[in-house]
Amino acid sequence: MSEISRQILTVGDLNRAIAASLEERFDTVLVSGEISNFKAYDSGHWYFSLKDEEGQIRCVMFRGRNGQVGFMPQSGDLVEVSANLGMYVPRGDIQLTIQSLRRAGMGGLYEAFLKLKAKLAKEGLFDADRKREIPSHPRSIGIITSPQAAALKDVLSTLARRAPHIPIVIYPTLVQGPDAPAGIIAALKSAEKENAVDVILLVRGGGSIEDLWAFNDEQLAYAIAQSSIPIVSGVGHETDVTIADFVADLRAPTPTGAAELAAPRKDQMLQELEAIKQAMLQRVRQRVEREAQTLDQLALRLAHALPNPDRMREQIMSWQQRLNQAWSVRMNSWKRNQEHFQSQLEMLNPQRTLERGYAVVLNIADGVHAVREPGELQVGPKYEIRLAKGAAVVKLGEIKVN
Repeated sequence: MSEISRQILTVGDLNRAIAASLEERFDTVLVSGEISNFKAYDSGHWYFSLKDEEGQIRCVMFRGRNGQVGFMPQSGDLVEVSANLGMYVPRGDIQLTIQSLRRAGMGGLYEAFLKLKAKLAKEGLFDADRKREIPSHPRSIGIITSPQAAALKDVLSTLARRAPHIPIVIYPTLVQGPDAPAGIIAALKSAEKENAVDVILLVRGGGSIEDLWAFNDEQLAYAIAQSSIPIVSGVGHETDVTIADFVADLRAPTPTGAAELAAPRKDQMLQELEAIKQAMLQRVRQRVEREAQTLDQLALRLAHALPNPDRMREQIMSWQQRLNQAWSVRMNSWKRNQEHFQSQLEMLNPQRTLERGYAVVLNIADGVHAVREPGELQVGPKYEIRLAKGAAVVKLGEIKVN
């Protein structure tokens, strides 16, 4: 007999034990059925039952999840749900906590998704031991997405706030439609060929399963797995899951989350550097104190053992002076290194470049990105010029390329 069966349980304890057992036994389940007794409360939560000719089960879908459904269900609707099986302890009712809901008849894509997921999992593409470590301090960051995607603006804004000193390379591609997988694969290969970035952010905003289907492509999954550059996947909303998420080295809940995971905060880097400095100084002080104590002990022994204590005291003073000089030289060296590191970090600040008289020309008509070649300039569209003390929007009337 198990330990729990030998106890005298309250009804609440028994229900909680059953709920825990159900949650451990069942992973996310996919269930189809007809909605019955649907009620949408003022809190935003939905309560209903799913039924078929053989039975029914209670369901709840909380406000944070049902906002992604896209339609208001009604009793009698045939739907398919992804849910966690559990128990509502106060009533002792077994229920489904719905994570996603769609109209019935869209299961073909989900079936294809599950089949491909199982195949790639069997081949080891999702194994943790093949995942590459995301660099904690990347020298540059690549972004693969559509230039028109709203996700790009969010990612650029997050990176500019957290780590303005890190260069960014954008690899534009389609992220929706039948041509998107080939475009994303080509962008990955381009990034590998250039070898200009230390980590890649594969991002796009949320959408339906059809909108995100490009990220469930089998060949794209192999390309991600074979990439020599670590990849952070930030596709859709937190509830959206694609094959690319499983294959990528790190999955972020949103595009903004991907940027936060890839870029260290500048202030945190400075804090870490200061902490290292203080730790080094503390260790040096401790070493000097230990050596000074040892020196005192040796001096005492010499004073008792040698016939000429005055001469030995002079030697001790000489050693102390040498030790102090060595300590001063070492401290000056550490201070110079500290100042050098700080100056290097400051040189990476884009604002310093602007203050030296340079400017950045941004194309704001076709997505926000820096103009790198004269050939990209056109008569007509507006451009934003960022200077050391502000920015101006200009419109070119004539272009002469030297």
